[in-house]
Amino acid sequence: MSEHGWGPSGPDGRGRAAPEEPGDAVWRLRSRGCWQEAADVLRPAAEHDPAVALGRAELLIERCLFTAAHWTQAEQALRLAEAGVTTTEQRAAAACARGFLAYLASVLGPRDRLDEAQAAFGRTSALLPPDAPGRPLLDFRRGLVAENLLRDRGAAWIAYRRAHDGAGERGDELLRSYTWRHLAALALARGDHGHAREGFDASLRLREQLGFTVGVAPALAALAEVSEPAEAARLRAEATRLVHALGGVPVWLARQLGAGRAPAPPPDGRIGRESRDSIS
Repeated sequence: MSEHGWGPSGPDGRGRAAPEEPGDAVWRLRSRGCWQEAADVLRPAAEHDPAVALGRAELLIERCLFTAAHWTQAEQALRLAEAGVTTTEQRAAAACARGFLAYLASVLGPRDRLDEAQAAFGRTSALLPPDAPGRPLLDFRRGLVAENLLRDRGAAWIAYRRAHDGAGERGDELLRSYTWRHLAALALARGDHGHAREGFDASLRLREQLGFTVGVAPALAALAEVSEPAEAARLRAEATRLVHALGGVPVWLARQLGAGRAPAPPPDGRIGRESRDSIS
């Protein structure tokens, strides 16, 4: 499973699908921020395939991440997916999605759901063997909770590092685009600008190579944080153009760039509850 469920080639995120495969159409739509359209492509198969239903739920949860809205649709899709799971692996994937939705609701949504997120990730961990394909994604999401809700950077770094290494072993380059950036953010917090720039640059490069267009603007803004003033201005201007071209998503980045401020940490891993009002 790729970072939020449906990767460049389908639900497992390995390699590229043939152009005529539904997964390829889903990826193209997802990468441009057309989550509802991508979910509609999956709707017929999701009615009888639990794995597709889980992938569809993850798409709609990702929309919450980028829009800070549409919570009800994501919740409904996840409940339908949870009702249809038939295997231990699927139950683990559903619990991981449940934990991530609860985490996002705590950061961007209407109420604190930290306890729910921790319980769901605990269920996921109990269901997954140590070498299971879903472990890197679970580790990454646990790192988000540790850093941004529990305020434990040490635990976050350990979780991100495990996720980074696991994603590398599985060839999940989309997940690595996230782990690179969050490891870089922790390096920047320590004052290590060299490693921070390396990570932000690697994250941007991976997203451009994958064609994950909706994720490029946040990567540009992150790299601007460790760039010289002239380069930083160019990167932020490029991010602004891209956000406008995509209709104003991510919404939190659109607001920050529109206000002319240096972008604050994005909600997928580097934002705390005290700053949620400025982006949601």
